[in-house]
Amino acid sequence: MIQATISADVISYTSLHEKDKRHLETSVKQLLGKLTSKYKEHQFYGRMVQGDYIECALNSPVHALRIALLLKSFVKSLQLNHIDKKKKELKYFLEHGIRLAVAVAPLTKIDPANGIIDGEAIYLSGRAIKSYSTSDKKRIIIKSTLFFRCTDERLQEPIATIFALLDFIFAGCSARQCEVIFYKLQGFNEKEIALKTGKYQSTISQHSTSAGWNAIEKAVTYFEKTLSEWN
Repeated sequence: MIQATISADVISYTSLHEKDKRHLETSVKQLLGKLTSKYKEHQFYGRMVQGDYIECALNSPVHALRIALLLKSFVKSLQLNHIDKKKKELKYFLEHGIRLAVAVAPLTKIDPANGIIDGEAIYLSGRAIKSYSTSDKKRIIIKSTLFFRCTDERLQEPIATIFALLDFIFAGCSARQCEVIFYKLQGFNEKEIALKTGKYQSTISQHSTSAGWNAIEKAVTYFEKTLSEWN
């Protein structure tokens, strides 16, 4: 059965203050819990393997990009309270937040009770992340943070292109813009987002437009339609 995995690592995690690291870990775990509930019928399972590494799996590839972008926008929108401007590597976290790889391929096992995700998909997404990891490099160069892997070449090229374009869009988004994207990906309208964030609806609309929400929405819709027809 074709399923999907998401492997991710937090960029420049070591540059964060210890209190911000704990805040990040707690917040991401809470989000994974909410995603587990929301995508229960698709057997979503997400875990933090380490403080800076995340693995997710679900039996419906259709929802993989939306979940990946929820993680991306959530991490980029997190408020840090102990920023040390002397740490040059921190700018990479602020600009990119997290690196993610989505893989669409078979899985042999998803066992949340024993913390097991096994199969081709998790190997593909995991290798993609590790090949671009900067954790052991003295000089950090970040060219891409969103990757797609699939054994079907007919799907690989067009979807990888969509991921590259989304990567470019997200790199230019501010934390507040990412917050709006995060809620919009969940289906909230601008009035509801304004109430949730305590901002004017006009401000939400401005953030949405500046972040390129229309392009993001079209990309996600294209991915979901394509995967639905393909699978």
